[in-house]
Amino acid sequence: MSDALLGFGSLGLILVLIAIRIPIGVALGVVSFLGFTLVRNEKVAFSVMMSTPFEVASKWGLSAIPMFILMGAVAHATGISQALFRAARVWLSGLPGGLAVATNLSAAGFAAASGSSVATAATMGRIAIPEMLRAGYAPSLATGVVASAGTLGALIPPSILFVIYGVFAEVSITKLLIAGVIPGLLTAGVYTLMLIGRCYFDPSVAPPLDRTIDRAELWRMRWTSLAPVWPLLVLIIGIIGGLYGGIVTPTEAGAAGAALAFVVAALQGRLTRGVVTESIMEAVKTTAQLLFVAYGAVMYTRFLALIGFPDLLVAMMGDWAVDPVLMLVAISLIYILLGMFLDPLGVLLLTLPIVQPIFAALGLDPIWLGVIVVKYIEIGLLTPPVGFNAYVVKNVVGDAIPLETIFRGIGWFLACEAVIMVLLLGFPEISLWLPNSMQ
Repeated sequence: MSDALLGFGSLGLILVLIAIRIPIGVALGVVSFLGFTLVRNEKVAFSVMMSTPFEVASKWGLSAIPMFILMGAVAHATGISQALFRAARVWLSGLPGGLAVATNLSAAGFAAASGSSVATAATMGRIAIPEMLRAGYAPSLATGVVASAGTLGALIPPSILFVIYGVFAEVSITKLLIAGVIPGLLTAGVYTLMLIGRCYFDPSVAPPLDRTIDRAELWRMRWTSLAPVWPLLVLIIGIIGGLYGGIVTPTEAGAAGAALAFVVAALQGRLTRGVVTESIMEAVKTTAQLLFVAYGAVMYTRFLALIGFPDLLVAMMGDWAVDPVLMLVAISLIYILLGMFLDPLGVLLLTLPIVQPIFAALGLDPIWLGVIVVKYIEIGLLTPPVGFNAYVVKNVVGDAIPLETIFRGIGWFLACEAVIMVLLLGFPEISLWLPNSMQ
């Protein structure tokens, strides 16, 4: 059997297994095991299967993941998300679509304490969607902004996807995390402009709030609302400031962030035994799920390397493989298509062993590639039929709002993503300026 047939056949088999609801970690592991058995023998396959978990779990960079997850869990339990939304609401409610804008920007803030798109969407959904619906906002707008703004958790540091990409691509995790800052803010900014413009020209989707409070009282409420937001500033300065200044490594930043979250919870009087237990269990469960997928992905990466599949792809692509523009178009199509059907971590770990060697051969910056890949994964969280964040929001609202309505609201944000991707692809310095200016 030729190497090309083995490579494409294994990829096809993985997609079939995922389509019939086999967990992606299991699908990757089973296909890899069969591949090693076919190319070598079952002893080699068993050897790889037994050694991979230890080798993956022993990667020091991955230890940042449970720390960031723990930090986000504690931050959520201490009420940061609610405080952010209340502050954004009183400051921004006078704008067209003010509640939607507040939801978008508070999601960006919570992403800086969470690192998870799913956690950001679920948390903001419970807080913001009922408020917007009570204010008469269109259900498609209310759910669409929560699902879309939730994806900022994949881009704004601390980003779990950036940590995983950095470990397996063997590039600086610190620079990756810092590289996500400006693209994340750009995304939040473009979303904000779209929301204001849409709600200004079509007030029916977001009726203006009825102002019954005098101006002096409004400003008093605005300044008062900022006081509970201080924990977020502590976490942002502790993580992003420490990383940018070269004071801490990503692993140290994760531990420092988790420690700061516990200190903040204690100062707020909310560090109960229940909060500690729930936060630790959330970190353990989520980390275990991520690492299980990583085990299968690493086995599959080794199988592809054994048969020389990445080099084979470069040779097959011919002129495409030497033209960065054509390659970017091809990669964009691949990520958009895979994002429609696979979960974010699966897309990242499945494509990385194929995409990275191609970009390396073209001499393209791996930090920039990381931003582009994570951004496409972020878009995949919104695209039907398996836009994961849409289903997270659907789980929050239950039967009250149809899934079709949620996807219809997301469509406006996908149009924004097209503009953002043109900017990021056309101007790499948007992603690279900040990490290149680090100490």
